[in-house]
Amino acid sequence: MVQKTLREKLAILSDAAKYDASCASSGTEKRNSSDGKGLGSTEGMGICHAYAPDGRCISLLKILMTNFCIYDCVYCVNRVSSNVERARFSVEDVVWLTMEFYRRNFIEGLFLSSGIIRSPDDTMGSMVRIARELRTTHSFRGYIHLKTIPDASPGLVEEAGLYADRLSVNVELPTDAGVRRYAPQKSPLTIRRSMADLKLKIAEHGEPTPFTRKVKKFAPAGQSTQMIVGADGSSDTDILLRSEALYSGYDLKRVYYSAFSPIPDSSAALPLIRPPLMREHRLYQADWLTRFYGFSASEIAGAHPGGMLDLDIDPKLGWALANRQHFPLDVNRAAREMLLRVPGFGTKTVSRILTSRRQRTLRYDDLLRLGAVMSKAKPFVSCLGWSPVGLSDSDGLKQRFKPAAKQLSLF
Repeated sequence: MVQKTLREKLAILSDAAKYDASCASSGTEKRNSSDGKGLGSTEGMGICHAYAPDGRCISLLKILMTNFCIYDCVYCVNRVSSNVERARFSVEDVVWLTMEFYRRNFIEGLFLSSGIIRSPDDTMGSMVRIARELRTTHSFRGYIHLKTIPDASPGLVEEAGLYADRLSVNVELPTDAGVRRYAPQKSPLTIRRSMADLKLKIAEHGEPTPFTRKVKKFAPAGQSTQMIVGADGSSDTDILLRSEALYSGYDLKRVYYSAFSPIPDSSAALPLIRPPLMREHRLYQADWLTRFYGFSASEIAGAHPGGMLDLDIDPKLGWALANRQHFPLDVNRAAREMLLRVPGFGTKTVSRILTSRRQRTLRYDDLLRLGAVMSKAKPFVSCLGWSPVGLSDSDGLKQRFKPAAKQLSLF
């Protein structure tokens, strides 16, 4: 067998990592090397791999330690029965790559996942060694995100949290039945137990010690997870309800959604085509509404009786059209929780409205000045000098807000 070069390994294992969506570094502790005591920063700019919610460009070296795997998850291109080219980094390889990419200002941190080799503990142990080497031997101060393995020993996972900014455990699919069918070697109960242990450890280390009064740092950017969308037939309602339960039950920072991609030699149980990427986008929009706009998953699902989000319009507009009885809303009198439900009003716009209306009665032009997207909002609000007369028909409004059809090119 011909030994692969480091460049060849990087090509294989960076491509294999592209299916993992959860690589944003928002929420990490801010560190930099301006004090001369370390190398790197979590605040620099480089090649864009992801965006944080605040708009910052996040550049990460996103790789698998190996795409060898002893598991046979039906939806995974790296499953043991898959006929793909395999490669494996050593601990030293990953450390060297991370440091060299960092020195060249290509990246701001490392996102590391892996197939399972030999055993969960063996794999997790190698990943912990990588993080420990970066932090202790090389004084690396950049961002580190490790994908933890549910079956790994609690001691290894706890050590991982001492070096990584964020840890994550994939729930894989939206339903337990889906996991049992498509990933029979993985246990939904074990996955949830691992997430619960992480929640407790993060909370435990977040309390100041009785002697030093300092907080021990353990995964300061929290934990996240990922769900595959479109592989097992789960509806958007199933997905959103599961996400809501995960957020409330495990204090997750993010749930990431990854549209299923058809893979070579796949099982007949899997779909032949990839679900529309717009479906993934609508799920992220709905997720945002539950986290920052006061919506519940059941409310969003209730606006779509078929269980699937409308691909033509965003979920907030869908809810508003399905609940016309609440509109038009008087922006000079409505409560904050209702203003947040107006299409075209963001959280910052609502805060500005609440502040400004204490000083004066707001007009249509004032709303434009405060940042409201009135092309979406005007059928749903009233203010001094403006009433949405003739803009009350839900079906007509939906057609108005649908994106214009694009003519396909013949070439």
